[in-house]
Amino acid sequence: MTNWLEVSLTVDGELAEAVADVLARFAPNGVMTEQGIKFVNGADHGTPAGPIVVRAYLEMDEHIEEKRQKLEESLFYLGMIQPLPTPVYKQIADQNWMEAWKQHYRPIPIGQRLIIVPVWLDSPEPERIPIKIDPGMAFGTGTHPTTQLSLELIEKSLLTHHSSRVIDIGCGSGILSIAALKLGAQTALGVDIDIESVRNSRENADKNGIGDEFIIGQGSVTEVLSGQFAFKRAPLVVANILAPIIIRLLGDGLGDLAEQSGKVVLSGILDEQEGSVLEAAQAKGLVLSERKQMGDWVALSLSKT
Repeated sequence: MTNWLEVSLTVDGELAEAVADVLARFAPNGVMTEQGIKFVNGADHGTPAGPIVVRAYLEMDEHIEEKRQKLEESLFYLGMIQPLPTPVYKQIADQNWMEAWKQHYRPIPIGQRLIIVPVWLDSPEPERIPIKIDPGMAFGTGTHPTTQLSLELIEKSLLTHHSSRVIDIGCGSGILSIAALKLGAQTALGVDIDIESVRNSRENADKNGIGDEFIIGQGSVTEVLSGQFAFKRAPLVVANILAPIIIRLLGDGLGDLAEQSGKVVLSGILDEQEGSVLEAAQAKGLVLSERKQMGDWVALSLSKT
């Protein structure tokens, strides 16, 4: 395994490009920058704000001390033009990330009937409905509170009110739609603006023995309402995204996807964002019927009246 030396500097926007140029001379794999995002309101797509962390990774080989010395010389000369913070160094060991996942990922019971199971394991609780997920993917593995809260509310909704169809906006890995189908829904429509999510959803559906009953496509609320897919409305609509995006999608007609007296399950909401989401939902005729919280995350089940 290759070991790496991470070098990082936290600077303002004016210096970030210059620092990145210096680091790039010594990091053939490129330079990474990170900056926070500020949201003005629920409809805001976000604006970069705050200091920028510039990172590069140097291979730990027999030339590492020489490279580090030359790097610091270059930063010194740049610092003569404008003061720079001291670079921070950290050794990083390369890893086989899939093997690391396999060591730490365990089945996760959800609600009364579901259990999320990694594809290489058998379910330890055969009385529960298994959802097979490949945790080598970057998202939608069932470990995050937003996913678990969504699954609990979906399960409860399908146990109390049979739903022949489900619409999943921002389907990600497809985990919510797959669970809904295994819980008794006849058809699920999952859409995502990211084509990679569409592919991941289909791969996970195949692992779970789900076929044409799961309709997957690229798009969002507007595309569903415009009739680009098999149906425009369903008794159950789910969206596990982020609060600012949920608020924007409510403006686009997210609530209109639910049939009269249908349910809308919303997740991905931090507790301090709950009020803004509820306000936007109620403005579209949705009424809160249940709320669940795990840590800082909140999920809402709303009824269309």
